Amino acid sequence: MKQKFSRAVFSARMAKAAFPAVAAIALACQFLSAPAFAASKAEKPDLKFGFIKLTDMAPLAVASDKGFFEQEGLNVTLEAQANWKILLDRVISGELDGAHMLSGQPLGATVGFGTKADVITAFVMDLNGNACTVSNDVWKLMKKNLKLDAAGKPVHPNKADALKPVITSFRDKGTPFKMGMVFPVSTHNYELRYWLAAGGIHPGYYAPDKGDITGQINADVLISVTPPPQMPATLESGTIHGYCVGEPWNQQAVFKGIGVPVVTDYDIRNNVSEKVFGVTQQWADKNPKTHIAVIKALIRAGKWLDDNNGGNRMDAVKIIAKSNYVGADMAVLANSMTGTFEYEKGDKRPAKDFNVFFRYNATYPYASDAVWYLTQMRRWGQIPDGKPDSWYMDIAKKVFRADIYQQAAKELIAEGKMKAADFPDFAKESGFRPAAHTKFIDGIPFDGRKPNAYIDSFKIGLKGSEKAK
Repeated sequence: MKQKFSRAVFSARMAKAAFPAVAAIALACQFLSAPAFAASKAEKPDLKFGFIKLTDMAPLAVASDKGFFEQEGLNVTLEAQANWKILLDRVISGELDGAHMLSGQPLGATVGFGTKADVITAFVMDLNGNACTVSNDVWKLMKKNLKLDAAGKPVHPNKADALKPVITSFRDKGTPFKMGMVFPVSTHNYELRYWLAAGGIHPGYYAPDKGDITGQINADVLISVTPPPQMPATLESGTIHGYCVGEPWNQQAVFKGIGVPVVTDYDIRNNVSEKVFGVTQQWADKNPKTHIAVIKALIRAGKWLDDNNGGNRMDAVKIIAKSNYVGADMAVLANSMTGTFEYEKGDKRPAKDFNVFFRYNATYPYASDAVWYLTQMRRWGQIPDGKPDSWYMDIAKKVFRADIYQQAAKELIAEGKMKAADFPDFAKESGFRPAAHTKFIDGIPFDGRKPNAYIDSFKIGLKGSEKAK
């Protein structure tokens, strides 16, 4: 801030000698427009945010490198974290002011699965962006069960039905089939379980009330936690046979020739919040103006990422390829960030919506997205007891703070930085994403107003009032 302020003062003083009257006006204007003036609005202008090395941390990197944070009077330091648990713990302890989080983390903390704390989000970082990858050996077996086109390539989406005989063959040999995901309340965990269950494969239950948080009760597949950057190496070592993770770690498996992505989350369930920006409720209460300023900067970053029909994506790739951000090879990052996705080596297909940062009102914290995550927590036993329908919406609105987002958006509109057309119609907004906006691989429709009926509609999974056995 001081450096920017000094430039403003210096420029005005240089002009003063030749144009005294103009210089006086210029200095006054620059005092008003400089970030130093904006910083007086923020209770805490100096901030530290955490992230995990994934492509969908991009809104944070863009907001920093493109000056959006600075323009909101904020001096932000971004710091990579070792894993999702450490990241969440440091936000709760106050070591971090906020962070790039899994959509399920604020919800899981609020309902007390694993960690109990009041964590909220007023900004969705992105939609989609994940995939499930299997080892080359598993792929060879799985591919025999897939429908192929005339060129011998699989007809997507690949369903888990094709994996079921492979898992059975492993079991017959006495070998457990193991898969990795990044965190118990991660999107990846729920997407992987959803995909497996849709193919008739039981992914296992949790029973926290009985002290069992492995999620492997009655499981056909043993699913465990592996930090995202370690996924390819863990697969290559044979410790796991497949995984579900965000980019660039699926494309990294393709580049290294050690595995094949078999399905993206866009085909499992598309256009539901993926990552969010999370803070504690206590931090938000203490720093409301700072929070609004952060959300404004992130909204602008999200829009920039999807502007020009994807024309900014290569610039974004250059930013996040830096070692202090994702630090992956640009070619690997570009494979998914620029509207394509590569399955088998050489089988690159169009995937315009693999990463969505602003389109489809991506940044808006829809309560219905939160309800969907809560239904999956209940389905697999992370929420051990049945809850009334009203409970799901009460928790969703407590955690996914559309009111804060709307305030930030209205300020951006009033300042001329964005247009009303860039956002949902807040006067009519119900908190429910349009039902047609999201499709699921099993064809089961989701109605966030009837969460228990939705939970009960699945053949595999706990019913609304059932306990894991």
